[in-house]
Amino acid sequence: MRIPRIYQSCTLTTEQTINLDDDAAAHVGRVMRMVAGDQLSLFNGDGNDYLSEIIQSGKKSVTVKILSQQENNSESPLNIHLGQVISRGDRMDFTLQKSVELGVNTITPLFSERCGVKLSGERLTKKIHQWQKIIISACEQSGRSTVPQIRPAMQVQDWCSEATSALKLNLHPRANHGINGLTIDNQKVRLLIGPEGGLSVDEISMTEQYQFTDILLGPRVLRTETAALTTISALQLKFGDL
Repeated sequence: MRIPRIYQSCTLTTEQTINLDDDAAAHVGRVMRMVAGDQLSLFNGDGNDYLSEIIQSGKKSVTVKILSQQENNSESPLNIHLGQVISRGDRMDFTLQKSVELGVNTITPLFSERCGVKLSGERLTKKIHQWQKIIISACEQSGRSTVPQIRPAMQVQDWCSEATSALKLNLHPRANHGINGLTIDNQKVRLLIGPEGGLSVDEISMTEQYQFTDILLGPRVLRTETAALTTISALQLKFGDL
C-alpha cells in the first residue's frame, strides 16, 4: 500500500514531533481513518520527503513523529513558467492541476482582452488561495516535493514585458515550426496560453514586440486547457524527463 503524502508548511526535521494542521488532521483522522502506528510521508516544499509515524490520531487532531528525511528527485530538468489566461468554470482548476503533474514550476494567471472571467479584490484573492490548494494537492498526488509557485494575477502585456532569460513561446496557427524546431540554451521556458477565444490581433503583435517565438501544435484547433497540457507534454518529452 502506498504511503499517503501530506503537505505541511512548517519546518520539518528528523526526530521532530508535530501536530498536523487542521485540514491535514481532518483528512488523515476523519477521512482516511488512519491510526497510531500508520505511516505518512510529509513534505513542505524544500525538495525532501519526511517519513513519519502517527503517534496519536483523532477526528480533529493528529500527532506524528518524523522518522527520516530523503531527497526527492522528481523534478524535471526543464523549468517551465506557465502564463495562463484565466478560463471559465473548472477549466482553470483542471489546467493548474494537470500542469503541476506534468512538472510546471511557476504559474501566473493572466487577464487578456478576450478573457471571459471577471475577478478582482477579495474574489480574486480567494481564487488564488483556492488555486494554491489545488497545486498542493497535485503535488501530494504526483509525488513532487517542490511546490510550484502561483503568482498574483496580472495583465497579459505586463507578464510578457517582464525581463527573463527564458525562451518565450506563444502558440500561433501560422507559425513556421513546432516544438521539434526549438532549441533551449538554459532549460528555461516561458509559455503563454491564451483564452478560449484566443489572443487578439493587438496582443499577438505585442508578443512579437517582446520577442516571443511562435510555435504550432498541428492543424487542429485546441481548447485552451488542451493547448496548455499538450504543449507542456511535448516540451517535457523533447527537453525534460518524459
